Amino acid sequence: MYYVIRNGRQFGPYSADALLQYVEDGKILKRDAACPVSNPGDIRTVGWFLRSDGMNVKVRHAGSIVEQLKDIGSELIVPRDVFLWKEIKKDSRLLWLALLGLAPAFLIRFFSATPVVTFYVISLYFSIIWGLFFFHFFKTPQIQTKTTVGLFFVLQVFVFVIWDVLRLPAWPGISQLYGLVYSENIVARFAGFVFGVGLLEESVKALPLFLILHRAKEPYIPQSLVFYGLMSGIAFGVFEGVQYQMTVNTGLDYSNAFFMNVARLTSLPFLHAIWAGMAGYFIAFANLYPKYRMSLYFLAIFIPALIHGGYDTMGWSLPGLLLTLMSVVLLMSYLKQGVNYQSKLSK
Repeated sequence: MYYVIRNGRQFGPYSADALLQYVEDGKILKRDAACPVSNPGDIRTVGWFLRSDGMNVKVRHAGSIVEQLKDIGSELIVPRDVFLWKEIKKDSRLLWLALLGLAPAFLIRFFSATPVVTFYVISLYFSIIWGLFFFHFFKTPQIQTKTTVGLFFVLQVFVFVIWDVLRLPAWPGISQLYGLVYSENIVARFAGFVFGVGLLEESVKALPLFLILHRAKEPYIPQSLVFYGLMSGIAFGVFEGVQYQMTVNTGLDYSNAFFMNVARLTSLPFLHAIWAGMAGYFIAFANLYPKYRMSLYFLAIFIPALIHGGYDTMGWSLPGLLLTLMSVVLLMSYLKQGVNYQSKLSK
């Protein structure tokens, strides 16, 4: 005699002959767990015990394929009302699955008139995914959708004016720092990436955070401004990504171009977001504890610029990748220790 165990529930006991009959009828599976009544601790499969009893198991077919399909019925293949909107909207998982999975195909189909439009809408798609991800992990009651959307698009316009209209990187002084990034000397190249590229880009990404604080009706907690920093970084990454896809990436061979196009849509905007999130963290503290604002504003720009410059110098090498991982760990540590620092600065 045997007990059959399925999903934590015990059935039986059944004789070996009864067990064989149930298996051949398809009511019990050969891979269901079972144990002898005399030894409940000896748990194996039904098929194993039947074979040990010398029984040959053969599951019967329920007729021909046509007969089986008739018994199955059309409801299993095309459930009733499956395409009715009122039924579809009941399951939000389905809507999110369709949106995330099919959005790129529809965007390419309807926005492929020019390469720049195609690149931008696909970048927008990935930025929305990152935005939802960040909102899920960093949401607070202070975060407003209107402010988030406004920050995202206004910053891109601002960056366009700074880079494409005013051409700030070409201004005297800044252009010399930018020029260092092409140096053969790694120290000079590092200096160019930190004090040229890093400081300028991290300062631009931090500007919207100062504006948000200026218009705030209450002090922002660090996590709220970290979220806005993350969204500022994503917005910058989208703009930069489209520019690179239209310029630098077009001159690369197929493999490198493919890799960089993917990176410009995924990891690099994420990195820009993490660095700007760090800025938001320190700017929030500067707003909460104004007597320390000079040093906190300095840290808000310098720390992201330093990490940014280090990454640009090392690129996709192992040290560079480890630095990107360190960026994420550092931001999460900041948030984790935020309460302790607030207690310290409030003394």
